[in-house]
Amino acid sequence: MINEPTELDPAGLEPIELAPALLERMAAVRAAALRTLESGDPVYGVNTGMGNLSKVRLSDAEQRVHQRNLLLGRAVGGPPWLSPEESRAVLIGRLKTFLTGDSAVSVGLIQQLVALINSGYTPAIPAEGAGSAGEIIPLAHAAGPLVGIGWLLVPPFPADSGSTTSTGSMAAGDASPADDAGELRSAAGLLPAFELGPKEGIALLAGTPGAAGRAALAVAKVWWVADRLTAVAAGAIAVVGANRDPYEPAAARGDDVLASEFARLRRLAGPEPEPRSLQAPVSFRVAGHVNAHLRRTAQQLDDAVDRAFKGVSDSPAYLDGDFVGTAGFHGIDLAAYCDHVTTALAHAAEVSTARLHRLLDPNATGLTAQLAREPGPQAGLVAVHKRAVATTHQLRRLTLPTAISTAETSNGQEDVQTFSWEAVGNLAEAIRLTREIVACELLAVRQAFALSGRAIPPGLQDLIQAVDDVVPPIDADRPFGEDLTRLLTNVL
Repeated sequence: MINEPTELDPAGLEPIELAPALLERMAAVRAAALRTLESGDPVYGVNTGMGNLSKVRLSDAEQRVHQRNLLLGRAVGGPPWLSPEESRAVLIGRLKTFLTGDSAVSVGLIQQLVALINSGYTPAIPAEGAGSAGEIIPLAHAAGPLVGIGWLLVPPFPADSGSTTSTGSMAAGDASPADDAGELRSAAGLLPAFELGPKEGIALLAGTPGAAGRAALAVAKVWWVADRLTAVAAGAIAVVGANRDPYEPAAARGDDVLASEFARLRRLAGPEPEPRSLQAPVSFRVAGHVNAHLRRTAQQLDDAVDRAFKGVSDSPAYLDGDFVGTAGFHGIDLAAYCDHVTTALAHAAEVSTARLHRLLDPNATGLTAQLAREPGPQAGLVAVHKRAVATTHQLRRLTLPTAISTAETSNGQEDVQTFSWEAVGNLAEAIRLTREIVACELLAVRQAFALSGRAIPPGLQDLIQAVDDVVPPIDADRPFGEDLTRLLTNVL
């Protein structure tokens, strides 16, 4: 049950319920906002046009259809669609902002939104093409199903459920936008028809709830990836017998995050054996600094998400009894920190790839070349490293800052953009690619332990057992891509 608008779980699947006291508060705000509108003063997007047409006053008849029309004319996106998980995060992000009261929407619309979230369906929201100040295009797709417009991603149904697919035959005029990802069905008729009232259409399109919701989901995944990066790095440190001096507590002076990371590495890597050399390769020695930086950036993004949901993002927002035009749609805070985390992931992936290369080198490990049982007749894991190199190169291309390009739209009314929607999309892709690289290093760490005969440290035994549960022992060359897929599906 959501009692206050500070609670958000974009990845959760439990039905959402709203506390009666919260709904009463929303109803009071709505009643006050409607009284304010009775004055007839111009309110952007309510009794005026939008963007460069905000100078146009709307008649009473035009206002009655205007809010729904706002959703129709801006749903210009298409596939690829967001995943159901991300689409749900967008809806919960929208709900989160509504519960501040700034949007002054009706309890009916809030309940319609909750019903959509709880239905198991998610809107078909374009992953790309949000070229506007804010998120008007993707939000038009997200909000359309609330009033019977647009398309929904279909959850699993019984065979006789009547669901339609993007490739199946459909009646003329009811064609689904093509998409390779799965099934779509028309939103018409899913929920009882809801008629938008004053201010509710523009409220559905306002702010950056999509980037905030998706970023909240991404942060949870980054914490998971950071933990796996730490564990795999500790495994590499342990299996090569790296000198542990770089992870001494005294070397983290003045940096609590780094000190915590050093402690994790020491605990997971286990007791230090006689080191193989005075200094391990740099990719081993900097593991603590690299992963600590990733954790810092994740926390900064988490803080930015919190600011996005606590701050004023609606425009016009209903504040202190009046409608106020704001710039809360300018998602520079989210865009900048999404970019920061993407860059931190790219660096962590590069370091992981470098460690993987060293794990294949007998000079670093004292093991057989390329971790092959029989070097020469067998190639070992050399191609696994090549895949990591290609993936790292792909990841680097995501690190271009998203907010450095401005473009004018709406005849110059919107002359600056941050592309926060694209920034969080880049982050989602960076997470996916980093997981691939971690899988490559993890496979090499497991093989190195198998070849070395070294005891697996207690802190890593659960992780290595999880690997062994899905990856058979490597005694000869085989299609290692299948092993990596199993690791990504079941372990990482």
